[in-house]
Amino acid sequence: MSFALPAEAYDRFMGVHSRQLAPQLVDLARLASGDRALDVGCGPGALTTELVTRLGAGSVAAVDPVVAVDPSESFVVAARARHTGVDVRRASAEGLPYADRVFDAALAQLVVHFMTDPVAGLREMARVTRGEGAIVASVWDHAGERTPVSTFWRAARDLGLTTRDESALAGARRGHLVELFKGSGLRHVEDAVLVARVKYSSFDEWWKPFSHGVGPAGAAYLALTPDQKGHLRERWKALLPPAPFELASFAWAARGMV
Repeated sequence: MSFALPAEAYDRFMGVHSRQLAPQLVDLARLASGDRALDVGCGPGALTTELVTRLGAGSVAAVDPVVAVDPSESFVVAARARHTGVDVRRASAEGLPYADRVFDAALAQLVVHFMTDPVAGLREMARVTRGEGAIVASVWDHAGERTPVSTFWRAARDLGLTTRDESALAGARRGHLVELFKGSGLRHVEDAVLVARVKYSSFDEWWKPFSHGVGPAGAAYLALTPDQKGHLRERWKALLPPAPFELASFAWAARGMV
């Protein structure tokens, strides 16, 4: 999945949700003062921001996981600009540029489902984490249709559009993220559910971020004809509550020990 787009586009599309998930994911990691944390797939830096707040800039290393398959230089540049004291590098989750056992925890927020090989990516996260360190990750509940983009896919299906949704992605269905953790050799695996609640003052505030082309939903939207986009917007209006409204989105999360 390509994320070769401006960081601001991602911020407007998914950042408002990511910022709400980040504190919950860090809570699940159970970090302590003095710990070093690795943010795998930092994007523009929502989770990195939370880690810096809790641990300090010198305790966080952020790595973008999708660069090996689709470079996201804009995300790296944005994360570096926002956190000048953080070591941000271009790398993939499956090939982290760090020695063995150098971090106390490795975290991946909304990333596992975009890894080329999720088990290999989780094993790499474990490789660079010390013994008894924690590996933590989250993925939207796409299969359960409880995500920020679920209304998009539901409307597309209602209109008979031949667009492939995200329900089959790694970790996106109940229990699969835990299976991936166990399959990568992690121990004492436990699961959790994270939630992001976002208020929208108008319908336009909800749908306009899709036009930035972020992720599978954004790419699918940009591929539609003008008429299809118009029909889709009308179907969205029928599916969503009258503005202003609040939508809750849920993510599967897992924690395992090295």
